[in-house]
Amino acid sequence: MADRRLRALGAHGRSLAVSTWQAGRELELLHRAMAFAALFFVTLVPLLVVIAAALPTRGNGIADWINDGLGLTEGSSRAVSELFASRHDVLSTTTALSLAALAIFGISLMAAVQNVYERIWGLPSAAWHTLWRQVLGLAGLIALILLSTWRGIPWHGPVSTATVRIIFGVCAGVLYFWWLQHLLLGSRIAWPALLPGALATVAAFTGLRFFSELVFAPLIVSNAVSYGAVGTVLVVQSWLIGVGYTVYAGALLGRRVPPGSGIEPAEQP
Repeated sequence: MADRRLRALGAHGRSLAVSTWQAGRELELLHRAMAFAALFFVTLVPLLVVIAAALPTRGNGIADWINDGLGLTEGSSRAVSELFASRHDVLSTTTALSLAALAIFGISLMAAVQNVYERIWGLPSAAWHTLWRQVLGLAGLIALILLSTWRGIPWHGPVSTATVRIIFGVCAGVLYFWWLQHLLLGSRIAWPALLPGALATVAAFTGLRFFSELVFAPLIVSNAVSYGAVGTVLVVQSWLIGVGYTVYAGALLGRRVPPGSGIEPAEQP
């Protein structure tokens, strides 16, 4: 009986993987992930640099988040940190107009994510007056990134600090991507149907973290020596492509939940 269940579970897993892969090819997932990486680096990174510089926290803001995501050691993280200006330089050269422009351009990233989510669920594009959903989603993403790099945790021991950060990262990630799907899809899909996508996204981020530590982290050091700052940018951009792929693939995998599982879409208004 147990062997039969294991075989059935394995067959179901293979079927799910194949159907998800085929759906990803039809959706051109890799091309969309590359577009996500380009938009993130061009529109959101500058905005995060300015916001992080204005906050009274320790650390280097967006540079810390990238270093954590790539799994860099203290020595190799200098190559990423050197890509960004100091807090004083950022604040002294930033104007209200440039900050507003960065915020407006950052919305385009959420618009791209919303478009992919709608295609995954086979929904028509939302009306133009739902732009506020993209603004809210962008604000939530910025808050999640900045909180994940916050160094003000009251526990000083390294083990307890790491444990708190891991638990916070997993819980915050699941809640954010669960909420983000519901927000950008205009509440047209029921909450329970979106939970598998949020869980799959966070699980994919965990896999990306280990992959980055094994592959991207050594490349940072070698590329920084061989090509300078350009080599570092190429590795960071490749990692952002992986981030985009996990965001989209996680939602796509969650969408492939069998209809008989009790998860059904909400009625469209």
